[in-house]
Formats: sequence, structure tokens, C-alpha cells
Amino acid sequence: LSPFCSLYKLIKRQITRFEVYIAASILLGTLLTIFFIQKAVGKNLWLKPEVMICVPAGCTQVERRAAVDATMAAGAKATYLIDEPLAAAIGAGVPIAEASGNMILDVGGGSAETAVISLGGVVAHKSVRVGGNKLDEAIMDFARRNHALVIGDQTAEMVKIKIGSAIKLPREESIQVKGRDTVTGLPRTITLTSSDVYQALTKPLAQIVGVVKAVLEETPPELSSDIIDRGIVMSGGTATLRNLDTLLTREVGVPAYLAEEPLLCVVKGTGKAIENIDTYRRALR
Repeated sequence: LSPFCSLYKLIKRQITRFEVYIAASILLGTLLTIFFIQKAVGKNLWLKPEVMICVPAGCTQVERRAAVDATMAAGAKATYLIDEPLAAAIGAGVPIAEASGNMILDVGGGSAETAVISLGGVVAHKSVRVGGNKLDEAIMDFARRNHALVIGDQTAEMVKIKIGSAIKLPREESIQVKGRDTVTGLPRTITLTSSDVYQALTKPLAQIVGVVKAVLEETPPELSSDIIDRGIVMSGGTATLRNLDTLLTREVGVPAYLAEEPLLCVVKGTGKAIENIDTYRRALR
């Protein structure tokens, strides 16, 4: 149990919320990996699979070591770690081994990670704990502040998907939303417009744009020219938000486009990496 204890103590030692999020995500991901190892191996002590774990690029060496130790203790033959931006880039078909620079923005439910990749490694990287969940919370806060209505996270997500946009739409859209009145406590229905949702999402989206700009500022000049030519590849479920590519292109000055099957990029990239370990060895930890 010592590997699991080290993971738990690691989480308790964290100071910032984002560090807690990273450590907890590693713990949950490792536990899930262990479950599948034990389910696949069963009572066969001779069958020991090779395992690859996708981890946030911002996690520490202590966190990486704890994830490896726990997975090996569960019965893995070998454990490899790959940074999430690298896995997303591989899954999106980005040639990460080339000497030229490529930029990936992976926006999931809990965080946004962006990285500049070259020669199979991460040249510059930043993360922010803003993802789909924060966008949903922003819509919920808007409804509570401006309409005195409490709505659930599933309702907020539905609103985001149906009329949400990263930029102001030329033609107004609207949707009826049901929730609980904060004054009377009774059920009530209101109408939210696309302008309302755009206003609610402005602040969290600005944080995502901010980390992209910060990474570009740290990128070596010779790689910056490559990124201008190749653009920014977006992956993750939240990257599918309408007009997010347009917002990034306008604010950053670099073309941004959505990867094919953005929700599966990280999973596909991790699978491709473990199937071709020799090819992607420089990207592994």
C-alpha cells in the first residue's frame, strides 16, 4: 500500500488549488489504470502488461514517481509516462519528432494545457484550471446574479452547447431554462440569449487566451515562425465550443483550428505512443 500512501500524502502536501487538481487527477487516473490491470491479468501472475499513463505536463517528478510506483505495484511489467499535450499532439496527427515547432491547446473539463513541441519534447508549457466545468459555472453564476435563478450544471452545459459562443454571434439565439428561484424557492423558467452566454464566458475564455499568449512569449523565435505557418491545433471536448478557434486567431494573431476527433486525441495519442514506443521514446518519461 506504500505507493498509494505516497500518492495520498502528495495530495495533502499541495498548496495551490491547481496543484491539488493535478495530484488528484494523477491519483484517479492511476487507480483506474490499476483496476484495468487487475481486471486484465486476473489470477494469472505471469501476465504483466506494459502500461502508459498520460499525465499533466505541469506535474512534478515526485508525482510522476508516485504514479509509476503505484502502477508497478499493481502488476505492470513496465510503466511509461507521457505528457498530456504530447499525447494530444500525437493523436491529432502532429509530427512531434520534427525539428520544427508545433503548438497544441488541449482544453478538457477541468483544465486547459498548451505547449510548444519540437523534436519530440515540450519546449514551453503552461496550464490553467479553466475548462468546460468553469464555463458551466460561469453560466450558472450569470443566471443566479442576473435572473435570481439557480440552475444545475447539466442545464448550464446544455445552454453552453446549444447557444454558447466564444465570440458575439451576428444573429441572436435564445433558449428557455428552468431552475429554482432564489427568493421564493419555487420553480421558474427564464430565457437566456446567446449574448448572455457570451457575456458569462468572456472572463474564463480570456484566461485560456492568456496562457496561449504566455507560452508564445516564451517560445524561441525560430519556432515561432513555424507556429505562424502551421497554426495552433486545438483538442479536448471544450475545444469544440463554437468559435473558440476564431477567438484565438483574433486575439493571438496565429491561425487556430480544431483537430479531427478532438475528444479522442489524448486517448488515441497515448495508444499510438505505446504501440510505437521506439518511435516516440523521446516523448516518454
